[in-house]
Amino acid sequence: MASETTHRRDYASWGRYPPSAPAHVERLRWRHALPPLDGGRPVLAYGRGRSYGDACLNNGGVLLDTAGLDRVLGFDREAGRLRAEAGMTLGEVLALVVPHGWFLPVTPGTRHVTLGGAVANDVHGKNHHLAGTFGRHVTRLGLARSTGERLTLEPGDPLFRATVAGLGLTGLILWVELRLQPVASDQVDVATTRFEDLDAFFALSERANRRSPYVVAWVDAQRPEGRGVLIEGAHVGPDAGLPPPGVWRQRRLRVPFDAPEGLLRPTTLRLFNALYYRKQIAPVRRTRTHYAPFFYPLDAVRDWNRLYGRRGLLQHQCVVPFDDGREATRALLARVAESGAGSFLAVLKLFGDVPSPGLLSFPRPGVTLALDFAHRGEETVRLLHRLDGLVREAGGAVYPAKDACMTPESFRAFFPQWPAFAEHLDPAFSSSFWRRVTGG
Repeated sequence: MASETTHRRDYASWGRYPPSAPAHVERLRWRHALPPLDGGRPVLAYGRGRSYGDACLNNGGVLLDTAGLDRVLGFDREAGRLRAEAGMTLGEVLALVVPHGWFLPVTPGTRHVTLGGAVANDVHGKNHHLAGTFGRHVTRLGLARSTGERLTLEPGDPLFRATVAGLGLTGLILWVELRLQPVASDQVDVATTRFEDLDAFFALSERANRRSPYVVAWVDAQRPEGRGVLIEGAHVGPDAGLPPPGVWRQRRLRVPFDAPEGLLRPTTLRLFNALYYRKQIAPVRRTRTHYAPFFYPLDAVRDWNRLYGRRGLLQHQCVVPFDDGREATRALLARVAESGAGSFLAVLKLFGDVPSPGLLSFPRPGVTLALDFAHRGEETVRLLHRLDGLVREAGGAVYPAKDACMTPESFRAFFPQWPAFAEHLDPAFSSSFWRRVTGG
């Protein structure tokens, strides 16, 4: 049997906006026995739905649920090379490779992302200034096209460059081959430093990027001066006398129901931000921890997106060039503060100049700011459009994997290379996002 067909309607994005309404879902089991990919309706692969907007949605079309394609196809423990099906999650990869002294070369802020999704969105992490994006470490990948072709792509292939960061629109990614990085244990040394404003953030970040492989900051988005906490990390070295990686189980909380809409009102967010900023008494604090709470703190709370209420949340992650980075970041934070919308998961980081391999890759040299907002209807959408306008003026871009509101005009400004990418589209594949930003 090639697949299992279901008419479930709950294949949503992580932001739970916009609403999801696929015509039907094919649950894939075997990469060698796929259903027809050219059945008349637009087709899109669906991993674990961790995109925030509609990049993983295909309203009125067919979703290919890849969760069943999760097999390891090869693991070279000496060279640190992994080949696995595209539905395998990053968490499953880590459970396999860390005990053998290897780690992901790049990881986003959740491990509940599939290998195929990591390639399709060319995800980045806290080490972008050194390692670049996920796609830089992919050595080969398998792609099924609606024509019936089964292709093996390598970094020199034009279709490889279109598939990395291609939002799943060049065909169905079947498997991914990946270079891993060596580690001596499952522990990470962490340093957290408070800063009072954006000038202090830039000075701290520039120094931290020279000495630490992982750097990111939390910022109080309700204060336009940009106070926050800078977080640095590094894998513990082999001379630390640590035992080899073992089994670590994270105690997980769960949000069992949608929170009332008033939970994340401005007064609540101000209190949370103040407590988070003040919880660290010393200016600098050093700790050692398992990798999971360092890389994936939100994974400890199951269904945390329900804290934003039944209407969901909207994320906005942008990058602005270094030339105008400070002023553009100040303008973005000022616009958020004056709106009263608030954001308690605001993240700030400096991207490096390591080039991304994908035609539509989001990261580029500059300052990246990620904000989240409880969806309050048109006022929230208008706020995101205003933020997009500031990003356009600065010559930056917004991350498609986080977007639910970008206009076609903004998309063309953020990704002027999109016509070259469109030449590699599989004609049977589409998404709600792509139709929204291109009218196609």
